[in-house]
Amino acid sequence: MQQSAEWMRERTNKLKEEVCTLFTPSKDMLRRMYLVDEIVHLGIDHLFEKEIETALKDIHESEFASSNLHEVALRFRLLRERGFWVSPDVFQKVKGDDGNFLNELADDPRGLISLYNAAHLFIHGEPEFEETISFARNHLESMIWDSVLKGPLADQVKHAIRLPLPRTLKRVEMLHYMFEYDQDNGHNPVLLELAKLDFNLLQHVHLKELKEISRWWKDVSGYMGLNHIRDRVIECYTWSYAVYHEEELSFARMLFAKIVVIITLLDDTYDVYAFTSIEECRTLNAAIQGWDDSAISLVPEYLRKFYEIMLSTFREFEDQMLSNKRYLVAFNKAEAAEWSHRNYKPSFSEQVALATETTGARLLAAGVMLGMSDAATTREAFDSIGSQNKADMPCAVETYINEHKVTVDVAIAKINELAVLPVAQRLINLTMAIPMFYGYDSDAFTFGEQLREILENLYVKPMPI
Repeated sequence: MQQSAEWMRERTNKLKEEVCTLFTPSKDMLRRMYLVDEIVHLGIDHLFEKEIETALKDIHESEFASSNLHEVALRFRLLRERGFWVSPDVFQKVKGDDGNFLNELADDPRGLISLYNAAHLFIHGEPEFEETISFARNHLESMIWDSVLKGPLADQVKHAIRLPLPRTLKRVEMLHYMFEYDQDNGHNPVLLELAKLDFNLLQHVHLKELKEISRWWKDVSGYMGLNHIRDRVIECYTWSYAVYHEEELSFARMLFAKIVVIITLLDDTYDVYAFTSIEECRTLNAAIQGWDDSAISLVPEYLRKFYEIMLSTFREFEDQMLSNKRYLVAFNKAEAAEWSHRNYKPSFSEQVALATETTGARLLAAGVMLGMSDAATTREAFDSIGSQNKADMPCAVETYINEHKVTVDVAIAKINELAVLPVAQRLINLTMAIPMFYGYDSDAFTFGEQLREILENLYVKPMPI
């Protein structure tokens, strides 16, 4: 039987206090690493950001003598995921004099899974990690083919090979991990109960938002009366959910969901297979260039209500934003106009994947930053991320090193000062949803039945306590 929200909040607060005691400073870095990994995997890291940051800082600054492959790879992954620089040289301790991985590692499935996941956090200029991925994958696949692995471990290997951990949508991965964790006899019952309660509380919030945005969409779509558009408001909300799921980011989540809805409407309108002709697209482009009520006369009559919705939605954003953040709304409008001006018609999947166009990256960066905290949405952070061309520009760290001739540690410290990493992580979250929607040559966004089970687990079915 499900408990009341009030009871769950009280119980959650009590469990949070218990978990905080587990972060007591200790020289046992392995214990702290495993604690952080379990908390992140269970999706409750947002409750312990300061504690995790302190623990990882201590882990980063401490000597690490272990030569166990799983432990070396776990430390590497945990630190890199949070923006701490770790050199690839840490894996030298599990390599022979010839520079190749030790032969005995071929019989260490747990270590190979950790290595495989860690290696996917490589950056430009680290080609050795491509060889590492091949090494780990080949041995793991051999274990599967030869039926060496049984039970849960075999499932874990298949799961990792299908989609390495750094490339998973965290909330979906959390559901998978929570089941595994529950079956593990050595699991921490406090962490598991807290994770289930937190999930259920957040599910209440997300379901309420889904009802709200569904009502908005019903009104908007009914007013526009367009026959060529897809009814995919839940899927649009899920893109936003992938970016930020935390309760305190409800405003940002709802706002970005509406941006995704508008991108979808534009995509359906410009699609070559849709109802709109080339000439009608051109007149709509001209109106978007004007971005004003007076330009509505340029729009084909049956698209005028759609144009009105675009204008009114962005005005709503401006009314809700603080004055120091309105440049982000203005930039969203300017980028939409730039796409039209250049007659660029990206597909929806290209837009969400950030594609190869700088303007697409900047539009999504601005959209993601709308509604986030002041600390995360500085103008410097936006300029730094928005200026990156995802097709051929190196990562932000390398760019800073190249421009300022500094060490890696100095570059990362400066990027942290600019609050680039929090926003960059949100953009990464967005790309992590791509395999869910478009993996294995499918289009689950258009054909939503493929996502039915996942969406029900995320939004409808509570965790049994």
